[in-house]
Amino acid sequence: MPRARKTSVPAPASAVRLASAQAAELFLETLWLEDGLSTATRQAYGRDLALLADWLDAEQGRCIDEASQADLQAYISARHEGSKPSSANRRLSVFKRYFRWALREGRLRQDPTLQLLPSHRLQRSIKTLSQSQVEALLQAPDVDEPLGLRDRAMLELMYASGLRVSELVELKTLHVGLKEAAMRVMGKGSKERLLPFGEEARDWLLRYLRDARPCLAAGTQPEALFLNRYGEALSRQMFWRLVKKYALQAGIRQSISPHTLRHAFATHLLNHGADLRAVQLLLGHADLSTTQIYTHVARERLKALHAQHHPRG
Repeated sequence: MPRARKTSVPAPASAVRLASAQAAELFLETLWLEDGLSTATRQAYGRDLALLADWLDAEQGRCIDEASQADLQAYISARHEGSKPSSANRRLSVFKRYFRWALREGRLRQDPTLQLLPSHRLQRSIKTLSQSQVEALLQAPDVDEPLGLRDRAMLELMYASGLRVSELVELKTLHVGLKEAAMRVMGKGSKERLLPFGEEARDWLLRYLRDARPCLAAGTQPEALFLNRYGEALSRQMFWRLVKKYALQAGIRQSISPHTLRHAFATHLLNHGADLRAVQLLLGHADLSTTQIYTHVARERLKALHAQHHPRG
């Protein structure tokens, strides 16, 4: 007779590990109620806390609420030596949020992350476009065709408002106020914001809604604002391919993505004197430090313009 196959049975979680898991779950539930965390963010927070809890249980025999500053420093050194600063800082941010919450809830007496400093981050390199490149990109679609008119309206709207590509393809017709030239957008963490998009984008949207969308909808009544040739909502991947195609047609040789238009929106606003906090609100950034990555690009472009056009540049 064939030998019975052995099945491995996972060891039961220790009481310490269960206590950590329950604490993390309660924290995540509170964050979801207070901040409306997206599913992806909630899962990422949970993974970071679970890895810390596993290490604390195995190495120190302590649950997460008993962690000291030395424990956290040892964990970071043991598990994440050589990590990119952005990754290390993301994990530290999760730990700081957890222990601030635990302190507020009376689960511990002091915050062990209070003196932990983020890793030094190099200035992010932002790929953006000049205004002439954006203009060439916007003019690339063939607006005599329904799909080309749709693409022109999408590109105009994205550049006029700084939308994320996911926000663009998830727009519904009821989200857009053509009279006000403004739209309601649901961003990261289910945070809603109201965005203006100006006269030029409104004109192209009106043309699309009048001359192209009825052809694409083919008698149906879809909720999505931008439709593919089958009358369904356009996907992020399809819009990415469209941007690449039109960039080649416009003679743009650098590698770009839909996010490049968002970068162009922000840097061009700053180049023309917009306030950084206003740009932060338009982009939907939770932290001003995220928006500050654009100031470097804007300064470099202004330096180049000064050198090119000023008589003593």
